[in-house]
Amino acid sequence: MELQGKVAMVTGAGRGIGASIADALAARGAAVAVCDVDAVTAEKSAAEVAGRHGARTIGVAADISDGTAVRAAVGAVAKELGPIDILVNNAAVDVIKSFVDSTEEEWDRIISVNLRGTITVTRAVLDDMISRGSGKIIHIASDAGRVGSSGEVVYSATKGGVIAFGKALAREVARHGITVNTVCPGPTETALLAQVAEYSQKMHDAAIRAIPLRRAAVPADIAEVVAFLATDGAAYMTGQTLSVSGGLTMQ
Repeated sequence: MELQGKVAMVTGAGRGIGASIADALAARGAAVAVCDVDAVTAEKSAAEVAGRHGARTIGVAADISDGTAVRAAVGAVAKELGPIDILVNNAAVDVIKSFVDSTEEEWDRIISVNLRGTITVTRAVLDDMISRGSGKIIHIASDAGRVGSSGEVVYSATKGGVIAFGKALAREVARHGITVNTVCPGPTETALLAQVAEYSQKMHDAAIRAIPLRRAAVPADIAEVVAFLATDGAAYMTGQTLSVSGGLTMQ
């Protein structure tokens, strides 16, 4: 149980990749805070993780674009489970459409959740990590942030920002014993991939055909990499960006 005694907080953990990450961390012994914009979904997911692994869990609701809500959620986690040792910034939103058809309101929401939200949650846990001289921060970006993705222009921009934020932050906090790494999923069987298929089945099918391993990821494929980064086995890794894409992106 590599994470026994550790407390993890995973944003956007009510379903999909986030829920799978929460499960993988609990399986390794961590107490897990399941954070989601929807309180019912967060509590249900947390209960399911606790039932499978006997882990201490809590469901907390927060819109990560709201700094006040984020700070309240972090406080609730610390009170119920203890100081946060592992933060996984997974929450994100997207709207699949051509950039010229997108609206300023859509841009604002995507930026406020994906980029500003990641920054806001990270800032909320950082002082305590610095004071304790340890911590693991793992961002979930996207290969769209490395190579771009049609129909996801602003989303790609925010994920590129998350990658850069992770690298720069890793340099600043390394001296405090804190590591910061970023995982970039390729096409993954989630609600977002279903949106892509709805937008263009041809685009969806072409993306899958381009993957050398010839299939989309499932959430557990991403979660296992995140769980490794949360363990001491990754203690000497920081500032790294890892694509988990079946070979779609090779760098």
